[in-house]
Amino acid sequence: MRLQRLEIKGFKSFANETVINFNEDVLGVVGPNGAGKSNLVDAIRWVLGEQKSKDLRLDKMSDVIFNGTKKRKAGSIAYVALTFENTKNILPTEYNMVTIGRYLYRSGESEYRLNNVTCRLKDIRSLFLDTGIGSNSYAIIALGMVEDILADKENARRRMFEQAAGISKYKARKKETLNKLSATQADLDRIEDLLYEIEQNLSVLEKQARRTQRYFDLKEKYKEHSIKLAVVKIKDLKDSYQSLSKKIETEQDVYRALDVKIHDSEAALESLKQKHLDKEKSLSDFQRSMNDLISKIRSTENEKKILEQKVSFLQQSKNTLEHRIALNHKRIEELDQDAVTHDKSLSEIQTFEVELQRELEDAKNKLQEIQSGHGNTKEALNRVIKTHQEKQNELVRLEKELVATETNMNAAQQDIRKLEDQIRSQSAEYASTEKSLEDLLDRIKTQLEVVQQIENEEFQRQQERADLEAKEDQLAAALNNLNRQRDAKKHEYELIKSLVDKLEGFPDSIKYLNRSEKWNRTAPLLSDLIYCSEKHRVIIENFLEPFLNHYVVETIDDAADAIRLLSDAQKGRANFFVLEAFSQSSENTVQVAGAQSAIEVVEVEKTYEPVVRHLLQNVFIGGEDKITKTDHLPDGVVILSEDGKYIRKKYSLSGGSVGLFEGKKLGRKKYLKKLEETLRDLDTKCAAKEDKLDTINDQLAVLDENDNSDQLDLERKTLEELKRDEVYLKSRLEHFQDLGSGSHQNAEALRSRLKDLEVDRESLQVQMNVVASDLEKDRAEMESVDDTYNQIAGKLADQNALVNQKNIELIRHQSRKAQIEREKSFNTHQNKELSQQIQNDQDDLQKAVVDSDEIAAKIEDLDAS
Repeated sequence: MRLQRLEIKGFKSFANETVINFNEDVLGVVGPNGAGKSNLVDAIRWVLGEQKSKDLRLDKMSDVIFNGTKKRKAGSIAYVALTFENTKNILPTEYNMVTIGRYLYRSGESEYRLNNVTCRLKDIRSLFLDTGIGSNSYAIIALGMVEDILADKENARRRMFEQAAGISKYKARKKETLNKLSATQADLDRIEDLLYEIEQNLSVLEKQARRTQRYFDLKEKYKEHSIKLAVVKIKDLKDSYQSLSKKIETEQDVYRALDVKIHDSEAALESLKQKHLDKEKSLSDFQRSMNDLISKIRSTENEKKILEQKVSFLQQSKNTLEHRIALNHKRIEELDQDAVTHDKSLSEIQTFEVELQRELEDAKNKLQEIQSGHGNTKEALNRVIKTHQEKQNELVRLEKELVATETNMNAAQQDIRKLEDQIRSQSAEYASTEKSLEDLLDRIKTQLEVVQQIENEEFQRQQERADLEAKEDQLAAALNNLNRQRDAKKHEYELIKSLVDKLEGFPDSIKYLNRSEKWNRTAPLLSDLIYCSEKHRVIIENFLEPFLNHYVVETIDDAADAIRLLSDAQKGRANFFVLEAFSQSSENTVQVAGAQSAIEVVEVEKTYEPVVRHLLQNVFIGGEDKITKTDHLPDGVVILSEDGKYIRKKYSLSGGSVGLFEGKKLGRKKYLKKLEETLRDLDTKCAAKEDKLDTINDQLAVLDENDNSDQLDLERKTLEELKRDEVYLKSRLEHFQDLGSGSHQNAEALRSRLKDLEVDRESLQVQMNVVASDLEKDRAEMESVDDTYNQIAGKLADQNALVNQKNIELIRHQSRKAQIEREKSFNTHQNKELSQQIQNDQDDLQKAVVDSDEIAAKIEDLDAS
C-alpha cells in the first residue's frame, strides 16, 4: 500500500486547491518556516478522523476553514482527500485505488467520503485499523510528539509499541465489543422490567409471555457461545501478550542505555550553567551599585520637591490665620453690643412679670368663690337626675321583658301549628311508603330469579373456556418446542451458510479462487464432498485435516489454470486432487478385528468415491483399548479413537484435546442440504399446530362474544340497588313512627308553656304603669333645679376664661425672659471661644514663620549638595 496523492482546498493556509503527488521519486516536503509544512501533517491527521482541535493547533474545529485575508474573503468549506494504491490488497476492499475525503462546511455540517461515496468515520477507521495508519498513529509524527514519546507522556510510548505490534486493533475491537455488551445488558435489563409489567396482566398477555420464554432460551444459548468465543480469544490474547512482553523487555534495555547517555549530557549541561551563573553574579553587583546612586539622586530631588510644597503650604496657612484673626476680632465687638441689649430687655420683662402675677392672684380668688356655690347646686341636680335615670331604666327593662314574653307566645303558637301540619303530612307519607315497600319486595323476587339464571349460563361458559384454554396451552407448549427446534436449526443453517459463503477457516488462496471468474468455480473442495454423522465427524475431520482444503478437479489442466491465477495475483498456494488420476480402488485390503472401516461411516457422491477411498483406505475406527493394546499394525493401517483424541499408525501415535470448533468444517454443504430438509419438516409441523391453535382461538372468541359477565354484573348491581331501596324504605317507616310519637309530645309541652307566658305578660303590664307615674313627678323637680345650675355655670365659665388669659400672658413673658437669658449665655461662651481661637491662631502664625525659615535653609543646603 502506497500514498499516491494529497488534495487540499480551503484547509488552514491552503486557500486554493493544492494537489501533491507522492510518486516513487518523492521522499519528503521541505520549505522555509511558515511555508505550511506542519499544515500538511495536520491535513493528513484531519482527513484520517482527528477530532481534537488541540492536536491540530486550533481553538475550535471551525478554525480549520480558511479565515480570509485583507485581499481575499474567507472560505466556506475545508476539504482534504488522500489517495492510496491498494494493489497488494492490504486494505480489505476490492478496489485497487482507495480515496478517502473529509468535508467541513462553515455552517457546521461535515461528512466523510470513501471513493466519493458518503460514509461514516467508523468505516474509515475500520478500513485502516490493521494497517498502522490513523489520526494518532506512530506513522505520523507531528510537532511535540517526539518529546511526548521520550517523556512517555500519557503512555505515548506504550501506544506506539502497541500500534507497531499490531494489537491496537484488538483493543479497539475489545472496547467496541464491551460497549455492545453493555448496550445488550441494558436492553436485557429493560426487557426484565417489561416482563415484570407483563406479569401483572398475565391473563391478557399469555401469548407474549410464551414468546418471552423463547427469548430466554436464546439468551442462554448466546451465553454459552459467548463463553466459548471468549475462551478462544483469551488464548490468542495470552499468546500475543507473551510475545509483546519479550519485545517490551528488549526495548526497555535500549531505553535504559539511552537514559544513561541522557544523564551524562545533563551533567555537562549543569557545569556550563554554573559558569554562566558566576558571570551573571558579577554583572548584578555592578548593576546594584549603579542603581543605588540613581536611587539616591532621585530621593534628593523628591525631598526638595516636598520641601518646596511645604513652603507653599505654610504661606497659605499664614494668610488663612491672619484673615481668621481679623474676623474673630470683629465678631467679639458685635457680641459685646448684643450683651448690652440683652441686659436692658431683661429689666423691662421682670417689671411687667410682677404686675401680671398680682392680677392673676386676684382672678383665682374670685374663681374659688364662684366654684363653691356651683358645687352645691350640682350635687342636688345629680341626685335628681340619678333617681330619674334609675326609674327610667326600670321602665325599659319591664318593656323588654314584655316584648320577649309576647314574642315567645307568638313563637309557641306558630310551633303548635307547624307540629299539627307535620303530623298530618307524616301520616300520609307513612301510608305511601308502606305501599312502595310492598311493590319493591315483588321486584326483588323477580330480579333474584333473573340473576340466578345468568349465573348458571356464565358458569357453564367458563367451564367450556377452561377446557379450551387447557388444550391451547398444550398446543402452545408443543408449538414452542417446535419453534425452538426450528430456530435452533435456522440459526445453525445461517451460521453454516455464512461459513460456506465466506469460506471461514480456509486460506486466502481458496477464497481468491472461489471469487475468481477466470477459473472453474464449480470445482468442489474435499471438505464439501464428504458427510458423516455427528458421532464420527470430529474423528474423520481430524484425520483428513491436511486434505480438506484441496480442490477436486476433473483434469490436470484445471489445476494448472488455478495455479497460474494464484501465481499472477500472488495469493498464495493451493492443492488439487485430479479425478482422472484416480482409478476405482477396491475395498480395504486388510481387516482389523473389533474396528470399523472409516469408509463405511462417510457419505460421498459416486463420482468422487475414488478420492475418498484413496484417502480412507485401511483407516479404521476403534475404542481406546484398540489404540493402546494393539502392539503391531500392518503397513498403511491407521486406527482412529472413537473420541477423536488419538490417531495410531504403525510407528507413531498422535493426539490431544479436541477443540471447541473441530468437526465444523467437514461436509458443510451436504449438512446444509440436510438442514434445509429438516427446516421444511419443522415448518410443516409448526403450520399444523398453528392451524389447531387458530381453531381453538376462534372457539374462544365465540365464547368471549357470548360473555354475559357484564350483563351479570349489571343485573347484580340492579339487585343490590333494589335491596338498598328496601333497607331505606324500612328505615323510613321506623323513622316516621318515631317522629309521630315525638310530635304529639312536643305539641302538649308547647300548649302548657303558652299558658305560663300569658300570666307573665299581665304581671309585667301592672308594674309598668306604676313606674311611669313616678317618672312624671321626678321630671318636674329636675327642671326647677336645672335653671339655677345653668346661671351659676355661666359665671364660672367667664371667670375661668379670665384666669386662663392671665396665665397665658404670664407664661409668654416668662418664655421671652428665658430665651433672652439663653442668648446672653451663648454670646458669653462664644466670646470666650473666639478669644482663645485668636490666641491659638497667633501661636500657629508664629510657628509657621519659624518653619518657613527652616525649610528655606534646607533647600539651600540641597541645592549646594
